[in-house]
Amino acid sequence: MLLKKRAIVTGGTRGIGRAIVKELASKSCCGILFSDVAFIYNSCDECAEELQQEINDPSIKIHGFKADASSLKDAEATVQSAIETLGGVDILVNNAGITRDNLLLRMSEQDFDSVINVNLKSVFNYTKAVMKQMIKQRYGRIVNISSVVGMIGNAGQANYAASKAGVIGFTKATAKELASRNITVNAVAPGFIETEMTQQLNDKQREVLLQNIPLKRMGTPEDIARVVAFLCSEDANYVTGQVIAVDGGMVM
Repeated sequence: MLLKKRAIVTGGTRGIGRAIVKELASKSCCGILFSDVAFIYNSCDECAEELQQEINDPSIKIHGFKADASSLKDAEATVQSAIETLGGVDILVNNAGITRDNLLLRMSEQDFDSVINVNLKSVFNYTKAVMKQMIKQRYGRIVNISSVVGMIGNAGQANYAASKAGVIGFTKATAKELASRNITVNAVAPGFIETEMTQQLNDKQREVLLQNIPLKRMGTPEDIARVVAFLCSEDANYVTGQVIAVDGGMVM
């Protein structure tokens, strides 16, 4: 028996976010779950239109909302619109993220602040915006996308590492706050995934990275999406406050 849910996914038009939207909207997701999905994006209108066209199933509602994930005001308005459109919200996936890499000595205050605001504050914004609805219905699944960089650090990514480490701390704190309301909160920490970000690496950089990955390959966005879908399913109803690294064995 399929159990239909209603999901909000931030950063939903590219890479990992796009794969998550498509996985949650799939009737084969975990064998028990498929979702109506509202995805949040900030820049690419064409990407949003393409994604909606790709999920061509009249039984599934799919809606894109353009908003600044780092703005609490935008998050509250977007969540309200999504709830009205979908009829409620059962799942939140906080995926919005950017990089502004540089050595700390050369990193600008703006680059530090922008990464913290998009990668970490957005998680606060959207979690806070869905909490009342989830508490009222005494059910919710929240999955935050962190990174292995937030667990082990990486030179040239002090801002990114700080933001993703913050996501892990936020995940554990909110998991404790919300558990009594049957709301689970978990984090997924991707390793190096084939996305637009990693496509910028040259062959030598890729070779060095692969030496540190026991499975000897980069992951795919779908590798992440399937783990997210599991955490959103009823199969994971006794899992909360956890950080699952999906990294080919890079961090053990």
